[in-house]
Amino acid sequence: MAIFEIEKGKAKRVRLSEFKLEKDLQQLIEENIEVIFNCRLVATEFSTGNIHSGRIDSLAISEDLNPVIIEYKKVASSDLINQSLYYLHWIRDHKGDFQIAVNKKLGREIEVDWSDIRVICLAPEYKKYDLHAVQVMGANIELWQYKVYENGILSIDEIYKKSNINTHQETVDSNTKNPIMVEAGKKAAITRKTGIYSLEEHYESLDENMLEVFNNIRDFIISLDSSIEESPKKNYVAYKTSQNFVCMQTYKKKITLYLKLNADDVRPIPKQGRDVKTVGHFGTGDFELTIKDLNDFEETKLLINEAYKNIGG
Repeated sequence: MAIFEIEKGKAKRVRLSEFKLEKDLQQLIEENIEVIFNCRLVATEFSTGNIHSGRIDSLAISEDLNPVIIEYKKVASSDLINQSLYYLHWIRDHKGDFQIAVNKKLGREIEVDWSDIRVICLAPEYKKYDLHAVQVMGANIELWQYKVYENGILSIDEIYKKSNINTHQETVDSNTKNPIMVEAGKKAAITRKTGIYSLEEHYESLDENMLEVFNNIRDFIISLDSSIEESPKKNYVAYKTSQNFVCMQTYKKKITLYLKLNADDVRPIPKQGRDVKTVGHFGTGDFELTIKDLNDFEETKLLINEAYKNIGG
């Protein structure tokens, strides 16, 4: 991708540059990790112990409270994939170590959500063999490609991310059991076994009218862009591209949305909205919308779209 600077109507190509040291790249990302990956840094150069003998470049926690491993390379290298896979297996077997690191850095009130573990690989390029290997192994590894330019511009693009599709099956003897209870038991067992939450868990409590509202909200958000991902969590459903821009909580008679918006920028604040920057709540986003019917939803569509644009689309 060519980058141009425009000055007085003239386009000038910006030359590619590079980091002198891999540590320079790591330091830049860690100092700006909330802006770039919407995570909080837990530790840098985290030791995995004498037996495992590894050192994770950056250990972080996502906005959804999922563990995040970030590994860097200044040049294309297949070692990056292998190291990341090595650390992914380590953290699955050492959840307590990660929880302790989080508590030490960010406070004891944070409870890690193990339904997802993000592993981010960041390099200037990847070979076709690396892309194929990640696809075949099926591990939850994200490949991000960066380019740095002489004018101080840094571009970061996600070139591969495994979709979280639940393929596990739980067999239950249903001959003598209530079919509804059997199905509920299956879902609960899958969640316990895999830590993956389903969309059904969030709309089961809705009454018939709110279910219609729920479906309208989902359809509208997903239709904003084909890259939008719907990610069910324990307490909410997140809608995201590079980061969450809407988190949705469901109740019997209402749906609550938390948007990535600054309440100071919302004028006038609609009757459905309020500033929750200093109010504890599940999900991410400082502006709350309470939706009780389709009219409420129609009046707040513009704000949902603004939240999407606010994170850069």
